[in-house]
Amino acid sequence: MRARVVAVAWWLAVATALLVAPLALRDRLPDPLATHWGSSGSVPDGSSSFTGHLIVTQALWAGLWVLFFLLGRARDRRAARVTSTACLVGTGVLLLGVDASTLAVNLDAATWREALLPGWHIPTVIAAMVAAGALAAYLGRGAPDEEPAGSGEPPVLRLRRGQRAVWVSRVVNPWLAAATILALALTATMAVLTLVGGAPGGFLAGLLPAFVILVVVGLATVAVSVRVGDGRITIGFGPLGWPARRIPLSKVESAWSQTRQPGEVGGWGFRGLPGNATIMLRGGECLVLRYRSGGQLTISIDDAERGASLINALIAERVQS
Repeated sequence: MRARVVAVAWWLAVATALLVAPLALRDRLPDPLATHWGSSGSVPDGSSSFTGHLIVTQALWAGLWVLFFLLGRARDRRAARVTSTACLVGTGVLLLGVDASTLAVNLDAATWREALLPGWHIPTVIAAMVAAGALAAYLGRGAPDEEPAGSGEPPVLRLRRGQRAVWVSRVVNPWLAAATILALALTATMAVLTLVGGAPGGFLAGLLPAFVILVVVGLATVAVSVRVGDGRITIGFGPLGWPARRIPLSKVESAWSQTRQPGEVGGWGFRGLPGNATIMLRGGECLVLRYRSGGQLTISIDDAERGASLINALIAERVQS
C-alpha cells in the first residue's frame, strides 16, 4: 500500500509541475512554442501550440506512469518493485527535464524560431534521468533477503518410490531490468515526441542505435530460470526463458547451494569458460552443479538449496535403479 501511495504522489507531483510551470510562464512564452530541433542542433525546425504542448506532456506522462505502475504488480514482487520505482522516477525526471529545457529556450523569445537549444541540454537531461532512476532503484530495493550459507555436504531430498518432483526457480537482475526498461522508455518517448514535434532529435538520432542494442542485450540477460525435472536441468535466459540450455542429469555428479558475490567470480553476467562457468545476475544464494567430467557450473538463483536437494535425490534414484 505504501508503494502505491508513493507512486500516485509522484505522478501527481510530476503532472502538477508539467502543468504549473508552463502556465506560470505563459506571458513570457511565444505561441506557438519551439518544440523540435533538427539535425542542425540548436536551430528549431518544429513548433506546437501552447495548449497542444500541455496536452502532449500530460498524456505522455499519464501513459508511461500507468505502464510502469502495472509493471510493479508483477509476480516477482521485489524485482518488480525496484524496476517499477526506477522507471517511474527516471521517466518522470526525463519529462521534467525535457519540459524545463523547452520552456527555458522559449522564454522571452519573440517567435519560436528564435528559441535556440544549447548543446548541453540533452546530455544533461539524459544524465539526470539515469542518475534519478539508479538512485530510486537503490533506495527502493529495501532490506536484502537473508542469504543462506552453503553447507559442507550436498543436501539430498527424500523421495518416495515412484514419486515425481519438479523444482522451478527464477531470478531477475533489478538493475539490468531498470536500465533496459529505461532505455526502452527513452527510445519510445523520444520517438513519440519526435513524431508529434515535441522533442529535439539531432543529438538523440546518434544515440538511439546504442539504446536499441542495450534493450536487446538487456532482454536476453535480465533474467535466468532453472527447472529440474524429466531427467534434466533446463536453464532459460531472458523474460521468456529462451534461449535455453538443457543439461541431462546423467552428466551431473552432485549439486549444492553456496553463497557467492559478483566480486568472487569477476563481476555480473556470464563468467568463466565452458566446464567452469558462472551465471551471476545477483550476489547471494547460488546453485552449484558439479559435472562428472570434473567441471562446475554456478547459477545465481533463489531457493537453490531446495533445487540442489532435488537434483541429488534424482541422481541417487538413477544410480539405485
